[in-house]
Amino acid sequence: MTASEHLADVTGVDDGAVARGQSIKSVYVYEAPVRFWHWINALSIVVLCLTGYFIGRPLPTMPGEASDHFLMGYIRFAHFAAGYILAVGLLGRIYWAFVGNHHARELFSVPIFQRVYWQEVAGMLRWYAFIAPRPGRYVGHNPLARFAMFFVFVLTCIFMVFTGFALYGEGSQAGSWQERLFGWVIPLFGQSQDVHSWHRVGMWAMIVFVILHIYAAIREDIMGRQSVVSTMISGYRTFKD
Repeated sequence: MTASEHLADVTGVDDGAVARGQSIKSVYVYEAPVRFWHWINALSIVVLCLTGYFIGRPLPTMPGEASDHFLMGYIRFAHFAAGYILAVGLLGRIYWAFVGNHHARELFSVPIFQRVYWQEVAGMLRWYAFIAPRPGRYVGHNPLARFAMFFVFVLTCIFMVFTGFALYGEGSQAGSWQERLFGWVIPLFGQSQDVHSWHRVGMWAMIVFVILHIYAAIREDIMGRQSVVSTMISGYRTFKD
C-alpha cells in the first residue's frame, strides 16, 4: 500500500478522490438511509431535549380540574416516543454500517492507533483555530469530525438510551422488558435520582454537541469551500473550487 493509499484509507476517501484535487467536483457520499436517519435523529433529539427540560423542571400548576389539563402527560408521551425513535434509529444505523458503503462505517470506526490520523486531526484543529487558511479536502467526515461523532455523539446517545430506558422501566414496573433489560443501570449509579441527574447531564452534553456540530458544518460549508449541509440532503459532496 502506498502512502497516498494509506492516507485515503485512514481519512475515509475512496479511490484516491481527494488526491486528484481540482478534478473532483462532486462525489456521492451518503446513501439515502443514512440521510434519512440523520434528519429523523435530529428531530428526535430536539424533541427529547425540549421535553426532557420540562420533565426536569415542570411548568407551574394550572388552575382548575387536573383532568382538564394533560400538558405534562403530552410532554412525557412525546419524550417517550422520541426516545423509542432514537433507540430504534440507532440500531438501524448500526445495521447500515455493515451493509452500507464505506462512508456509512465512518461513524463507528476511528483509527486512533494510526499516527497519520492524528496528523490529520491536528491539521483540522489548526483550521478551526483560524491558523490554517483552508481545511483538508475529505469526501466523508474529516478526521476531527469522526472523533467527535463517535466519542461524543454515539457514546452519548448510547448512554442516554440506557439511562432513559432504565428510568422508563422503573415506571413500567418490575417484569416489563424495559426493566428486565435496563433495570441493572439504576443500582450501577446508586439510586434512581442519580440516574435522573446523569441523564440530565447527558442532555446538556448533547445540546452543546449539536450547537458545535451546526456551527462547524455551516463554517466549513462557507469558508472551507466544500458542501457539508447540502451533502446530508442530496448525498453528494461538492467541492466549490
